[in-house]
Amino acid sequence: MYSEKVMDHFQNPRNVGEIENASGVGTVGNAKCGDIMRIYLDIDEDGIIRDCKFKTFGCGAAVATSSMATELVKGKSVAEAMKVTNKAVMDALDGLPPVKVHCSLLAEEAIHAALWDYAEKHGIEIEGLKKPKADIHEDGEEGEVY
Repeated sequence: MYSEKVMDHFQNPRNVGEIENASGVGTVGNAKCGDIMRIYLDIDEDGIIRDCKFKTFGCGAAVATSSMATELVKGKSVAEAMKVTNKAVMDALDGLPPVKVHCSLLAEEAIHAALWDYAEKHGIEIEGLKKPKADIHEDGEEGEVY
């Protein structure tokens, strides 16, 4: 059973779309379930996320976690965005069914992938950021980025 917040973010997703000339773009997926998330970040010269958009192909939980993740990072610094975990996304949505937890993992990884892209484009390092994985499996195994 989904919470009211999950249903709201699925039926009325926030920040859907693309950002032209984004500061960072991250795309991740889960081959087992077919979910694919792409997060776009617009980051200003002070390292503040001015805007965040997403495009997601997947189930309702994937759309809801993408929507909530964009809400959680918008207006935050890059360092604060690094602290947005899958648990933070799930908590903000009042939980997810166990079989849908991987959607929140995808949302966290999509944020990190977009931050990685931003760091690469600007020749900077972001503390705690690791090279993203393109395929996030439910069993915890991760595939390499190609």
